[in-house]
Amino acid sequence: MTMTNTTGTSRDDLAPSERSGAPVALRHLRRRFATTTALDGFSLDLQPGEFVALLGPSGCGKTTALRVLAGFETPDEGSVWVDGADVTGVPAQRRDMGMVFQSYSLFPNLSAHDNVAFGLRLRKVSGSERRRRANELLELVGLAEHRSKFPHQLSGGQQQRVALARALAIEPRVLLLDEPLSALDAKVRAELRDQIRFLQRRLSITTLFVTHDQEEALSMADRVGVMYQGRAEQIAAPAELYARPETPFVAEFVGITSRVPATRRDDTHVELLGRVVPVRGHLGVSSPELEALLRPEDLTVRLAVDGPAVIVNRSFLGSTTRLEVALGSSIVKVDVAHRTSEDLPHLARVDLEVVAPDVLVSARR
Repeated sequence: MTMTNTTGTSRDDLAPSERSGAPVALRHLRRRFATTTALDGFSLDLQPGEFVALLGPSGCGKTTALRVLAGFETPDEGSVWVDGADVTGVPAQRRDMGMVFQSYSLFPNLSAHDNVAFGLRLRKVSGSERRRRANELLELVGLAEHRSKFPHQLSGGQQQRVALARALAIEPRVLLLDEPLSALDAKVRAELRDQIRFLQRRLSITTLFVTHDQEEALSMADRVGVMYQGRAEQIAAPAELYARPETPFVAEFVGITSRVPATRRDDTHVELLGRVVPVRGHLGVSSPELEALLRPEDLTVRLAVDGPAVIVNRSFLGSTTRLEVALGSSIVKVDVAHRTSEDLPHLARVDLEVVAPDVLVSARR
């Protein structure tokens, strides 16, 4: 059966890339701007054909890391390796990388076709080959019928597809995506997100994607690096990053997290809601005042006339209902199956129970 993506392009028509993606290594990068440290010993490895997303708040260093890899920034310390070669001092135009920016950066006086072919012309590719590859890429991103239009005649999503086709036309071994979806509306963003991931997998291009949107990072990437203050807090597969965050920052930046008071029992266990629970990793916090960081699915609730907690809000989420439960001065979020949530009304008193096998613990705020 022939599969078709959201643009109408037949998946059977997509030829594999002639070259596989290149391995990439960023080694102990440091970059300062005046008194600001953008990168503070940042390291990252990308395997050939791997899709890695850098996620974090504004100012965490993720865009600087991408710009250093692209060759637009020179690190104060550290090195950049592509396919086993040190390219730290190699100019951007000689790094064999394609880049898609947040702003579409298309030439307004060139048609979609000529925008896609522009990099090929700089590389002295013959006219017939330029036309063939530009048309092939426009077909690939679902814009074959728009090849003669100028950027102002295209929607934002269409312009970004042209920008993507232009980046792919030069057959880069590394693709760099700098928040390419943030200027688009939600529906177009979701469609283009799926298409980027499909094309990246099909063409086996090593890809680094920078975003502040955790849904984009978790749904698209093979691995996600969460950055904070110029360092990688954690780099892991999306499921692992969500289920087993290694630091309080990662736990609270990725997903929904509640803080529940806990009491130290020893260096490997805390008492939490009447249960002794193993600590994830080693309890290195010296403060006697502790909190466990819990996902909504790490807890269950049951009605209890004299329960210590009260349901103060309910949110319908389709198959589940999210309860907000007041426990002392804390508000704890708990997800329950929607079919059972009717037995847990607003202002009901409840008991909370931890069902997580272990918990991440930090000093109480």
